[in-house]
Amino acid sequence: MKNVKKIAVIVVLTLLLTTGCTKSFKDETSNKVYTSNILCKPTDKETIKIYEENKIEIDKLPECKNLKANSGGYEGLWTNIFVKPLAFIIVKIGLLLKNYGYSIILLGILLRLLVFPLSKKTMDMSENMKKANPELQALEKKYAGRNDQESMMQKSQEMMLIYKKYNIKPASGCLVSLIQLPLFFAFLEAIQRIPVILEETTFGLYLGTTPSQALASGKWWYLIVVALIAVTTYFSMSNVNNSSALPDQAKQTKMMSIFMVVFITIMSMSLNIGIGLYWIATSAFAVGQNYLIKRKSNN
Repeated sequence: MKNVKKIAVIVVLTLLLTTGCTKSFKDETSNKVYTSNILCKPTDKETIKIYEENKIEIDKLPECKNLKANSGGYEGLWTNIFVKPLAFIIVKIGLLLKNYGYSIILLGILLRLLVFPLSKKTMDMSENMKKANPELQALEKKYAGRNDQESMMQKSQEMMLIYKKYNIKPASGCLVSLIQLPLFFAFLEAIQRIPVILEETTFGLYLGTTPSQALASGKWWYLIVVALIAVTTYFSMSNVNNSSALPDQAKQTKMMSIFMVVFITIMSMSLNIGIGLYWIATSAFAVGQNYLIKRKSNN
């Protein structure tokens, strides 16, 4: 019960903190959407002209290379604690690596390393659930067809004893996902509010372009990013498919995972390549991480 309450608090805080703070406008000439509350000046002459034509004041903004973690003053808890510091780190690492795409990839992996203890705990929980599988299935057979209140209470008590025996805490397995959610939104907003990132290319791909925009221009190779997002998301979630001990639960979990993969893949068509690189890097890292944890636990 305590774990459920903790998770409920985290969910509420996540919903409160991840309210979108990015403001945008549509340029009528180019028919493109731009972020109006950028944190630093763009360097592309055409982009600067578009901001000026749309009466967006950028003269007082610092150059992106001089961006600070508190540039622009206080804009609210979410922006000042998450978005601005993250934007500052992306810029500084990008200047060091001479490429903002590499910066996004490296920082995404570093953040993934920070939550490694929670990831390991989730994977250990999955492995413990597999070990408890025979006893849980036997419990289901024992109480099959017995739907009276007393039987259901006894079944629940015996299930909790099995969980305790194998150190299974189902609710705590959601912590990694709940942490990843605000990180994703922070990355998305930070990238959108740093114009120099969107002006750059990595692996020959413009970071500010979305796959749908590229496809409309005949640049089909941008779909490689979408394919990689689908593949890495699928394999990063594969351990979840096997974490449910009971057949019905396992089937439901698998269906939910497939739905999430399809949903994320479709959504990635409208996200810029910069955030796509972040998603691919973190998901691929999770796949390798899960493999190593499984291999170590089996030895």
